[in-house]
Amino acid sequence: MVAKEWQVSTRFSNFLYIQIQTKALYASLFFPMNAADYIAIESDFGAHNYHPMPVVLEKGEGLYVWDVDGKRYMDFLSAYSAVNQGHCHPRLIDAMLAQAKKLTLSSRAFHNTQLGLAEKALATRFHYDKVLFMNTGVEAGESSVKLARKWAYEVKGVPSNQAEIIVAEGNFWGRTIAAISSSTDPSSYMNFGPFTPGFTKIPYQNLEALELALANPKVAAFMLEPIQGEAGVIVPFAGYIKAAYELCQKHHVLFIADEIQTGLGRTGAWLACQHEGVQPDILLLGKALSGGFMPVSAVLASNEVMLTLKPGEHGSTFGGNPLACALAVTALAVIEDEKLVENAATRGAQLMQFLKSLTDKTSLIREVRGKGLLCAIEIDTDEESPLAYEICLKLMEEGLLMKPTHGNKIRLAPPLTITKDQMDEACELIEKVFLSIN
Repeated sequence: MVAKEWQVSTRFSNFLYIQIQTKALYASLFFPMNAADYIAIESDFGAHNYHPMPVVLEKGEGLYVWDVDGKRYMDFLSAYSAVNQGHCHPRLIDAMLAQAKKLTLSSRAFHNTQLGLAEKALATRFHYDKVLFMNTGVEAGESSVKLARKWAYEVKGVPSNQAEIIVAEGNFWGRTIAAISSSTDPSSYMNFGPFTPGFTKIPYQNLEALELALANPKVAAFMLEPIQGEAGVIVPFAGYIKAAYELCQKHHVLFIADEIQTGLGRTGAWLACQHEGVQPDILLLGKALSGGFMPVSAVLASNEVMLTLKPGEHGSTFGGNPLACALAVTALAVIEDEKLVENAATRGAQLMQFLKSLTDKTSLIREVRGKGLLCAIEIDTDEESPLAYEICLKLMEEGLLMKPTHGNKIRLAPPLTITKDQMDEACELIEKVFLSIN
């Protein structure tokens, strides 16, 4: 009897499923979803941990993205610098498809054909002994903290469980518990405690505060963004990074450069630290390391630092997977072959020249700043003002996508593939919008 009831129930469930699928297909053919429909679904079923611009994208190519209505936009955010190579780069598509047909995941329980090649490509390009592949940028940050602590205990001789990591106020390297424990932004840490101990926070660009903090013999590392992106593209004064690095060397402390956003050509150099001739003790890369195809990050260090990790002490199921590694090698090659670093420097200078000229034409702008193709416009309001968001809405209407950060700062970071003519067109649209508000 139970079996018969189960069979009837199953048939009825299958009937309902077929009916639902048929209706869904009919609806999609005759009543296609629009932007409002997609946004409503996200609102109904997704966590409300982001506040996106009201546009629904479905296609991308190079600098451009298209929404569900077919409208084309210039992307001036680049997925927070994850698509330095442009959207859906054909070489990356080919690399992904070719590897996906062979092997996507082996875990680190076994060797695979791609991991060593990717490690060699990164180590050779950036002059390090060893590479540790992870997935997300915040995982790279977490890994660097663990690595620095391990080095402090086993090489520097810091007493167990007493290592300190110095961080700069205004930093942003993710939203894990350790990352928000090092944050000074209330929106990151409020009501998420208790927090991870072991972080010493000092003002950004303050060498006196750094030297004072470094006097503590228990300090393992100083973790720094060469340019603070999420804070509003805060570019330090010339010589700060080099001076900070030299102070770390003086006190036998590791210098960790978080180049997740600033690395891989974004600032007009392979690394932002290279503008001051600095080779970090630990280097963090991510975002554009896959060209936006999947989460790939990496920690690079010397043998002295990296080999403090022993088997079983750190890892990730997906870290160093063959699909990610094949993409990373190709992502680096695209930047090299297409001279995207050089283009970022040239087009960045073009953009900054325009932005500086725009400040003379409008009272809306408090300051412009940037390096390469990582720039920002700070609107002359407080952070609670909606003006920057309203400007971004007007830019969106004109076919140019940007988004504010910290209320009154608008970040400009197009793919590094942008051409002179495309930049000219974007600058014309920016000027049109700003002058229409005056």
